[in-house]
Amino acid sequence: MKTIDLSKSVHEICKQYPDVIEIMKGLGFESIANPGMLNTAGRFMTIPKGAAMKKIPMDKIKEAFENKGYRLVEGGQ
Repeated sequence: MKTIDLSKSVHEICKQYPDVIEIMKGLGFESIANPGMLNTAGRFMTIPKGAAMKKIPMDKIKEAFENKGYRLVEGGQ
């Protein structure tokens, strides 16, 4: 299982795991597929911040990532 640190930016996470883009797009983060958006807002946006902005429950996000073989952790645990 791959581990994602939720304190990292979306840009860092997508650089490390490119398939995260499709997972997040499926959850309602459509703009992540736009390279310009990923390279600007993605550099300071974290998954929890984006979830709060889009009003997507973190439980739903964690479940989607777990179904794809990822484990989400807070602060590199």
